[in-house]
Amino acid sequence: MTSPLFDRIPARRTELGEGLTIRRALPTAQRRRVGAWCFLDHIGPVQFEGQALANGGLHVGGHPHIGLQTFTWMIEGEILHRDSLGSEQLIRPGEVNLMTAGHGIVHTEDAPAGTARIHAAQLWIALPPGEEDRPPAFEHHASLPRWQEQGAQWTLLAGTHAGRTAAPKVYTPLLGLEIHAPNEAVELQLELRGDFEHGLLPLEGELGLAGETLGTGELAYLAPGQAPASIRLSAGGRLLLLGGEPFPAEIEMWWNFVGLSRSAVARAQADWDAQREAGGPRFGRVQGDEGRRLVAPRLPASGY
Repeated sequence: MTSPLFDRIPARRTELGEGLTIRRALPTAQRRRVGAWCFLDHIGPVQFEGQALANGGLHVGGHPHIGLQTFTWMIEGEILHRDSLGSEQLIRPGEVNLMTAGHGIVHTEDAPAGTARIHAAQLWIALPPGEEDRPPAFEHHASLPRWQEQGAQWTLLAGTHAGRTAAPKVYTPLLGLEIHAPNEAVELQLELRGDFEHGLLPLEGELGLAGETLGTGELAYLAPGQAPASIRLSAGGRLLLLGGEPFPAEIEMWWNFVGLSRSAVARAQADWDAQREAGGPRFGRVQGDEGRRLVAPRLPASGY
């Protein structure tokens, strides 16, 4: 469904066990990416009970990445990140974990036992030509630019906005912004770059845009030059706003790999198959992940 200003794109809903709901807004058949943002999962909110509460309701075994950055924005709950660099970092609400895969990295994600509720956004950022094979790295950011404006709370997650710059290191011009209206509905004037494409995803409540209303599970995509003058957030509403210059290259995405060519993805899959059990120079071991490393699905002969 489209309007003169934006494309309305439904997220795909998936259950990942223990009642954990994922709404995948990128990539979809309608839209593969927004700038360098090439993957967006809205996780939860979900309340864990019983055995899931005792054990932690999120456990993702060791899995590899190449050619991208993983970006986690935590709203409620906690997730423990471990990776093959030796990083071990608990992310809490209002914090960002940024992992640069580059040439190759392995990581795990676990909700600690007793975690009652999880709500987060997990994203990937494609690395541009010349940076896709860079050495892997990990950053944790507990402090981000936050301010009050127009009756809402604003948090800059990535890039530059309103004279502020977020600390996470990215490699293409992009924007990540959360806007929250905790008490009452607000009308907001946006000042967005005309050369960026943008995506607006309600994480809680409803978004009013160009005379239409979008709820959680719906992404509004705006092409360059279509930045809205104003939006409306319902009381309690929370909006994730992404932006970026159109990505300068085509990318291949398969499973957990992002590459600038099919051959790059195929090489990564072959390396993972060879190094999954014992580890190796590209995809090392993660401490505490013995026996949990994920098996990659088979790469199709053509197309995916």
